[in-house]
Amino acid sequence: MKHNTKINYQKITDDMVNGKSVFGSIFHVEHKDETISSLTSSGNLTHHDYYFIASVSKLYVTAMVFILKNIGKLTLNDPMVSFFKPKTLDGLHVLNNIDYTNQITIRHLLSNQTGLRDYFYYEDTGSKAVTHLNQHDVYWTFDKMVERVKTLKPYFKPGQAKKVNYSDTNFKILGEIIEIVTNMPIHQAFEHYLFKPLGLKASFVFQESSQEKIAPLYYKKQILIAPKYMSSIGAEGGVVAKASDVMAFMKAFFNGFYFPIEDLNEIKQNYRMIFFPGQFYFGTGIEKLWIPRILSYKHPINNLIGFWGQTGAYAFYDEDTKLFFTGTINQASGFGHGKALRGIIKVIKTYRKDLEKNHV
Repeated sequence: MKHNTKINYQKITDDMVNGKSVFGSIFHVEHKDETISSLTSSGNLTHHDYYFIASVSKLYVTAMVFILKNIGKLTLNDPMVSFFKPKTLDGLHVLNNIDYTNQITIRHLLSNQTGLRDYFYYEDTGSKAVTHLNQHDVYWTFDKMVERVKTLKPYFKPGQAKKVNYSDTNFKILGEIIEIVTNMPIHQAFEHYLFKPLGLKASFVFQESSQEKIAPLYYKKQILIAPKYMSSIGAEGGVVAKASDVMAFMKAFFNGFYFPIEDLNEIKQNYRMIFFPGQFYFGTGIEKLWIPRILSYKHPINNLIGFWGQTGAYAFYDEDTKLFFTGTINQASGFGHGKALRGIIKVIKTYRKDLEKNHV
């Protein structure tokens, strides 16, 4: 039975587009019990479009790690060096002349507690680094990443109490471990363990040889073209998908399809506040959004979990209302993320009001 809601999803989607920083939007909303299902688009995007989901890909890595854990291929407490040939990672984490590399575990990588600096944002921060992609489109191989990170001073010791630093380095290492453990390149591992079992036919890890037409990604008014870079960041942000496939993945992730639902307790443990690339909490391979109380004063939004992408892609689940959200505003400058968040918040607030009014 459909919930009696008065939510105008198309207007919310239209309101995300302003022709200055956001030229198109896709907004997909579903309730856990499917009593709500809406897929709308606006501007220069349609809901049939493929788009770069960017760091939402990290949620797929989280799923992979827990799948491999449950089939006995690894544990969260395994040292990362145990998966590599001797000396491969020596000197990766050196702080005050002490090499802590051997102390980094799968859990540290997944929860951004290694202290390792981000190999991509080492000179620029936030969206500023993205502006260089058109002029400096290069492959970031695993070996190149290791070489670069060895020159960067870590922020803190692995697992240091109350410390966390969001870093693509952690997930690039996890991607390499997934390839080693499965004996497959990351695009094949995702296809075998994630996409095919769920019947996701509109999801893939980007490669330069990919033939699918992908919606052009913007940085402000500039279209970003960086096939070398995008094809080398499979684990950190290389998944391309349609909003409907991301929705199916999200529902599977939170409903026990990929791993026992009890594992969610571990995934949601030990949230720590992160201030870059936005203010949110990070658990074990998942983000929880920090929503200022003023934006939803009567009913605070405290359990909106999932992942943001630098491209303006998003995939979130509100545990309180059981609503799922996927889509994109397809803008890498960071200016559009707030528009998507306002749309999500509006749906949650309206849904709650309608429930109260109708006593559902």
